[in-house]
This record gives sequence, structure tokens and C-alpha cells, in this order.
Amino acid sequence: MADRPLNGHRVLALVTNYGVEQDELLVPLKRLREDGADVTVAAAEAEPVQTLVGDKDPGEVVEPDATFDVVDPGDHQLLLLPGGTLNADQLRLDDKALALVKAFASSGRPIAAICHGPWALVEADLVRGKTLTSYPSLRTDILNSGAASWVDKSVVSDSEGGYTLVTSRTPDDLDDFLGAVGKALVGS
Repeated sequence: MADRPLNGHRVLALVTNYGVEQDELLVPLKRLREDGADVTVAAAEAEPVQTLVGDKDPGEVVEPDATFDVVDPGDHQLLLLPGGTLNADQLRLDDKALALVKAFASSGRPIAAICHGPWALVEADLVRGKTLTSYPSLRTDILNSGAASWVDKSVVSDSEGGYTLVTSRTPDDLDDFLGAVGKALVGS
């Protein structure tokens, strides 16, 4: 369909195989695809991804399209980092995932992170000079990472430092987050 605003755009979502917050993965997948984007879900392993609701209750299971070690970041225009405490904590410790995050930032392509998703950006030293938001418990980590500013807003877009970073706090902010993600993707 030609009238879908994200036709021809490709998004890469990085998740671990256990603990991604269900709505922070599934709602963006659904909305981005409805708007015409081609979304690839890359996981640490080829096994199914078990989402969680509220970091504790089992959610839907998602089949990944690729794994971190075989996905080509150059094939995608925007990187999506969903949250979920367990997912984000494991993601920031995965060297292959961090290499993908760094590849997007160094090439100037946008990154969108929600909830605990910014942990990977902190670990990759990619928040210097940025203003961002996140789940409130990440505020101290972000501020301690260097010259980053944290604000309590539903969505923040920041283009400082050579790449656009879109961040949001929780699943309650998904409408604002996805609006900003669409703008960043079309502008990329």
C-alpha cells in the first residue's frame, strides 16, 4: 500500500530471549508494520523470545527473525531497544548486542529506547551530551555515565552527538514514543 508512511523503511529490534517487556516489543512491532516498516527482531539465540508483563508474568512468545551474530545492522535504518528489566540488563552485558548499538550510533542512524532500554546506551558510552528519559530507576545510571541529562517526559528526541536518540519512560508513553520513532525513521 503506497499510503503507508513508513513503506520502504527497515527497523531492527534487539532483544534477549527472556524478559523483554511484552508491550514494549509487541506494540511497536504491530504499529511500525501497520505503517509499512519492515521490522526484524534479532535475539541473542535462535530460540523463541519469552516476553514478560510487568517484569514478572509470562507474556506472549515471539519467534526471532535473526540472531545478534548474523544480523547486518547496515540493512536497517533505525534500532529499537525495548525495555524489561531482565532483558535490558542482559542486553547491556552482551558484546554482540553492544557492537550493533555502536554500529548504529557511529553511522548516524537513529536509535529508539524505551523504559530500561537505555541501559545498553549507557554501557556503550553513547549518552554523552544527550538529553534523554527512561524508566525512573535508570536516572542515576544515566547521570553517572557522564555528561548526559535526564528528564521526566513521555518522550525525548535528541540529535546531539551525531545520531538521533528517541527515548521514553514506560508502556504508558508508547503513543508519544512511536510518533517520535516514525519521525526519526522518515528523517533518516
